[in-house]
Amino acid sequence: MQATVLQVVAENVAEALREKIKTRGARVGVVGLGYVGLPLALEFAKAGFSVTGIDVQNEKVARLNCGDSYIQDVPSASLSRLVADNRFRATTDFSIVADLDAINIAVPTPLRKTKDPDMTYVVSACQEVAKYLRPGQLVILESTTYPGTTNELVLPMLERTGLKVGEDFFLCFSPERIDPGNPKYQTSNIPKVVGGITPACTEMGSLFYSQALETVVPVSSTSVAEMVKLLENTFRLINIGLVNEMALMCDRMGINIWEVIDAAATKPFGFMPFYPGPGLGGHCIPIDPFYLSWKSKQAGIEARFIELAGYINGQMPHFVVDKVQNALNEALMPLKGSHVHVLGVAYKHDIDDVRESPALDIILLLEQKGARITYSDPYVPEIRLGNLELKSADPLAMAAQADCVLVATNHTRFDYPGILERATLIVDARNAFKNFSSDKIVRL
Repeated sequence: MQATVLQVVAENVAEALREKIKTRGARVGVVGLGYVGLPLALEFAKAGFSVTGIDVQNEKVARLNCGDSYIQDVPSASLSRLVADNRFRATTDFSIVADLDAINIAVPTPLRKTKDPDMTYVVSACQEVAKYLRPGQLVILESTTYPGTTNELVLPMLERTGLKVGEDFFLCFSPERIDPGNPKYQTSNIPKVVGGITPACTEMGSLFYSQALETVVPVSSTSVAEMVKLLENTFRLINIGLVNEMALMCDRMGINIWEVIDAAATKPFGFMPFYPGPGLGGHCIPIDPFYLSWKSKQAGIEARFIELAGYINGQMPHFVVDKVQNALNEALMPLKGSHVHVLGVAYKHDIDDVRESPALDIILLLEQKGARITYSDPYVPEIRLGNLELKSADPLAMAAQADCVLVATNHTRFDYPGILERATLIVDARNAFKNFSSDKIVRL
């Protein structure tokens, strides 16, 4: 009899939450208002939900509540409309969780120097959520992490409240797939993978995302969903590592790697082009696969591909610096004391994100070797690297003054013909001058 009563209560809790979600009456919260959390929050606000963003940084919260976006892919005009319509607001107060029906956690998951996951932000966020957890809530972790995190780390924290997953509350994992600066694929139209602790959790998470996003892909468990993200980024890490190693080989053999890739890409099956570069940047590809490497070691498996690809990609900034030094030597100039102007410091073209950017490593390596460094980046007005503080300078003026121009990030806003005309020497680590032929250009 007692079991029947509890089952009826659980069914009522689930049905009440489903109805709230379907009618857009659910109050949505997003913990962590960065590149992942803020776009997600605004998609649900656009879909008609009342959304509260939670972040520990007072400055971010104040800016958002004034309609001022600090994320490139989130126009301030769109944010302002949602704030004015009372569809979105931000706060630093976690007690608002008690009033929410769905809570997405999208906080950073960096690696420690020892290459093991730093779960500090996830633990802190979940502890705050647990304080206010009540029956009828859906909690979804979006922070990229190792397989087992949701079940082994998050679930115990939430169940200490005495509430039971799949009955009193619902817990899922859904990997973020944000590609900053991509005009074609953004939060709304990137398929959303979601896996729950129980089938009821998966069903609730799928229903929730389907209200605001175009495509939802349910999977059988949180561990599967966690592994999906790691497979995606490990695939890229290893293939980029492979093509970077091919670039090193071709450089020694005097073969143009870019021509090789373009020719190979004409094969209509069995080949996907990846491109070499000065290294890997961003929060995902240089970091995420090492969650898997760390977890696999616990299972007694050595992730050799991941470790090797990570090593090769990590050596690319050094290779680029060697190219600059050799190019200057050919021009009868030492690297020490030479003026090297770096084009682009963001980790990829046409964005303002410098997280893990190889350009920053290259700048430090060049500075350590005695080069005088300037840089241009239309998206990054200034950088601070230890004691080194630099401001973005005019690329055309600097091209005329520098002993060597290094293309570290191929922003489309750069005037490449103008730079070629003014520069005396160019080291192109991104194939930005693909369509130009000149003795001034030294290619990767």
